[in-house]
Amino acid sequence: MELNQIKDPKQIKPLSVKELQVLAEEIRNFLIEKLSLTGGHLAPNLGVVELTLALHYLYDSPKDKILWDVGHQAYVHKILTGRSDQFDSLRQFKGLSGFPKRSESEHDVWETGHSSTSLSAAMGLAIARDLKKENHRVIAVIGDGAMTGGMALEALNHIGHEQRNIMIVLNDNEMSIAPNVGAIHNYLGKLRTNVHYVKAKDELEALLNKIPAIGGKLAKTAERIKDSLKYLVLNGVLFEELGLTYLGPIDGHNIEELITTFKQANKTEGPVLVHVVTKKGKGYKPAELDSDKFHGISPYKIESGEVMKKDGPPSYTEVFGSSIVKIAENNTKVVAITAAMPSGTGLKKFQETFPDRFYDVGIAEQHATTMAAGLAVAGMSPVLAIYSTFLQRAYDQLIHDVARQNLHVTFAIDRAGFVGADGETHHGVFDIAYLRSLPNMIIMAPKDENELQHMLYTAIEECEGPVAIRYPRGNGVGVALEDAFKRIPIGKYEILRSGQDIAILAVGSMVHIAEQAADQLMELDIYPMIINARFVKPLDEDLLMQLAEQRYKIITIEEGVEKGGFGSAILEFYSKHLQNEMEVTIMGIPDEFVEQGSMAQLRNLVGLSVGNLVNQVKNLGTQIKQRA
Repeated sequence: MELNQIKDPKQIKPLSVKELQVLAEEIRNFLIEKLSLTGGHLAPNLGVVELTLALHYLYDSPKDKILWDVGHQAYVHKILTGRSDQFDSLRQFKGLSGFPKRSESEHDVWETGHSSTSLSAAMGLAIARDLKKENHRVIAVIGDGAMTGGMALEALNHIGHEQRNIMIVLNDNEMSIAPNVGAIHNYLGKLRTNVHYVKAKDELEALLNKIPAIGGKLAKTAERIKDSLKYLVLNGVLFEELGLTYLGPIDGHNIEELITTFKQANKTEGPVLVHVVTKKGKGYKPAELDSDKFHGISPYKIESGEVMKKDGPPSYTEVFGSSIVKIAENNTKVVAITAAMPSGTGLKKFQETFPDRFYDVGIAEQHATTMAAGLAVAGMSPVLAIYSTFLQRAYDQLIHDVARQNLHVTFAIDRAGFVGADGETHHGVFDIAYLRSLPNMIIMAPKDENELQHMLYTAIEECEGPVAIRYPRGNGVGVALEDAFKRIPIGKYEILRSGQDIAILAVGSMVHIAEQAADQLMELDIYPMIINARFVKPLDEDLLMQLAEQRYKIITIEEGVEKGGFGSAILEFYSKHLQNEMEVTIMGIPDEFVEQGSMAQLRNLVGLSVGNLVNQVKNLGTQIKQRA
């Protein structure tokens, strides 16, 4: 069967197991070829080809609800639901999303880009099904890495209590992005090595069923024998103690075994957990050997797996990673924490250099934040390196455990602003708004990679309470990195260009945009003041009052949401100080979720472009001349 002929998963139901195996290889080759051109989440999807085929072969989507946790392993699902002809546009502007998208297909019943949400959503769907007296399956596919998330464990506890018909497929590839950590991961490892449990349990049950008139005490004795067998073979059965029927582990690349086990699960009343063992990157050697690299990959050469990257300055992530190592060499109190992202956050070198001061807590952002608070109470200097979009998951801990106690925790917030192809679930555009309201919080944003290293030094060595440093995804602007660290005066802005009448206050990544706009405006004999507003909080109140006294018109520009952002802070400041005649134009991200696309496309889409800033300044300049 040609992939482009598949428009509905029902089309694979007449196929034999052997034909499904052939189709699996076609899908793998398709993914390897297409993603070599577009980039994307290759390794996770190569690992779930047979699993996805078995699910769609046996179940009737969209009547039966299949939920994908995190969602970056749903490419095969998209192929089988008729979207193979859109893969040339994968993760591109106006193109096919890299995650489940309800507006794309009726088969995408749950949207997600963050992990550990599928079980709670599945529970909601199952309750609604039962209340409405409907009859369909609810199936959540969740990775073993996502099981470290507290939300998944909360849902498991409730699912076991309610005893509704839900099937959980635990996709165990021993990975999230980086290798998994923690007791749950180790527990699953024990299950993998005890493959005889299910067979022994079934044989014992069959034997007992042959005994006539077993009734009364003998039946209870039989149940105790089975329980004893569970503890003897598995050395602890977490899932069954939580109230779920456990099936597995089974080979996640054996379609026949998958189908047989899913049929067995269908006959079981109440919640069932099917433990499926897969290999991330299956079928493509480079991805098998380095599934971390191929988790989310840029375009690559199929023959070698070599990523086709352009030369350029180091990324902000790399500069952070090298800077924290240099600081930690002279400060033994520095401890680095990540939530399952040592490579993504640039902490690999720190991990290798200071293994006793590095902690990967798994997909557990709430725990990471409060653990950092505990370290701070004990006099250490914790640095939590985390993406902006993932720090959202720890908001209560930010407020209650860190800011309220005024603890010295440094938050290195990577991927602040637009992230590009991963789209609206991953854009780091809310952090200014959700951090700015917290008492005691200092918020910094570097204009370039050199300023980043100085900000990190300042945050660790010079500050006392909580500090957040937000910096963008991708390469720096190409400035030289100074050898010696410098202290940046807290709450003081940097005037990059003098000017008259108009002042542009730019935050972080927008400073470079402001400077480019100033270059164009010079040709028109317009000379705005360019200010590096490197502190979102505290504000440079002295400079702001000077601008008010000289009646400057102000433009603020930030790669964050307008509502509650830096521009809002400037308006609040002038309102508080009764400077009601100040004219402030806010440029930021509007009150909407922004789609995927290149950074340039997205900035153009929302007006954070050089051209739009030039037009804003020209319009204000015209108003000034008219009034004069």
